[in-house]
Amino acid sequence: MNYRSIALTDQTNPLSYTSLQLVCLTLLYLGLSIQFLSIFDLIFLPRQWTLGLSIFLIISGALGYTLSIENRKKTTAQPLYTIQGNIRQKKWSAWLLALFLTTFYVLLYLRPDLLGLGKNNTPNSGLIGLYDGLSYWIKGKPASEWFVYGTMYTLAITCLGIRVIFKFSHNRYQVYRTLSIIFFQLIFAFLLPEILQAFNKPYVDLKNFWPLNYYFFFDWNIDQLLASGQFGFFVLGWGTVGFLVLTPLLTYYFGKRWYCSWVCGCGGLAETAGDEFRHLSDKSKKAWKLEKYLIYSILGIVVLMTLLILTSRFTGYLISISQSLAHWYGLIIGAMFSGIIGVGFYPLFGGRVWCRFGCPMAAYLGLLQKMKSRFRITTNGGQCISCGNCSTYCEMGIDVKSYAQQGKDIVRASCVGCGICSAVCPRGVLKLENINR
Repeated sequence: MNYRSIALTDQTNPLSYTSLQLVCLTLLYLGLSIQFLSIFDLIFLPRQWTLGLSIFLIISGALGYTLSIENRKKTTAQPLYTIQGNIRQKKWSAWLLALFLTTFYVLLYLRPDLLGLGKNNTPNSGLIGLYDGLSYWIKGKPASEWFVYGTMYTLAITCLGIRVIFKFSHNRYQVYRTLSIIFFQLIFAFLLPEILQAFNKPYVDLKNFWPLNYYFFFDWNIDQLLASGQFGFFVLGWGTVGFLVLTPLLTYYFGKRWYCSWVCGCGGLAETAGDEFRHLSDKSKKAWKLEKYLIYSILGIVVLMTLLILTSRFTGYLISISQSLAHWYGLIIGAMFSGIIGVGFYPLFGGRVWCRFGCPMAAYLGLLQKMKSRFRITTNGGQCISCGNCSTYCEMGIDVKSYAQQGKDIVRASCVGCGICSAVCPRGVLKLENINR
């Protein structure tokens, strides 16, 4: 019987590819090349056909290649994660990928016109124009930069989520968790908000609660919701109940994992597209201290900003201060930190940079989890062999091994309950449980 290796390095030649893998990589690169060339309007078929062809090639190539890799690991008893020879070890490749992702996010947030977004009622062109047909089909309107991004984001989570499901097919928790991530991203974060626009309703992601949705109480958001009638009143009520009642209640019973690892799109991308980079999280005490200072400071800024905006709305005072704070928060935190750095630096610092250091929702959930929650990761120290897999693959930088060696339960504000530490443990030392305190 072949047992799955717990080695941290690949024992086979990581640079050897099968014929199927080479074909799939070719399809993937062709699909990506079509999308890239469309930025310069270098397409030779109607846009609808070009988009359909590129998406088909990307999905076929990505799924074929990644599933082939995971199947190879299973049939040859290789470890779930391998470090040797991957892009993560080739520093130039990691930096190149980070540069590409960062450049895309800078253009997306700051210069969408360079991606083809039409201005002053001019039609879209380039990459954004490529998605016009799909956008008209879903919501009857031309594509925006956010529609293009949402489509790409959803495709990434879905395709690479299927890979994660195949990879952890032996682990029901990981399978159900990944299916949940795909469902909430596809339905709640992508299709439903776009379809609402087709009925002239505001763009609303019903799972995106304050304080992550920092503009929920902004004047313009409240006004557009109130102007949309009963639906707007429902959204205001749902959002308020969501962060005041639903979030504390679910966190008490299940910990922050119910949101960060089962629902949230940011965590969803980290757990799928960022899965192969999870070992890059910084485990040092300096990083832990930076995490505490940074994430709670950002939560404090969101609370202060919200109070200032509500005060200015009802009293007319502090308008310039609240508007200035909202502008700079949106630029520095909402755009640069969560998007440009949070995703662009996946190949350098792992997939949970934003979740760990910047997300105000993670901070809020973490406080609830630390103070009053039944969730914890229990350990059986007597079975621990100190292999270090659990700590290595913790995206939140928690030194899980030290807890396991001492037989201590893990109750950390930063733990998102992804369960990977338990999944890669060869001795079953770690268990995710809900226990009455």
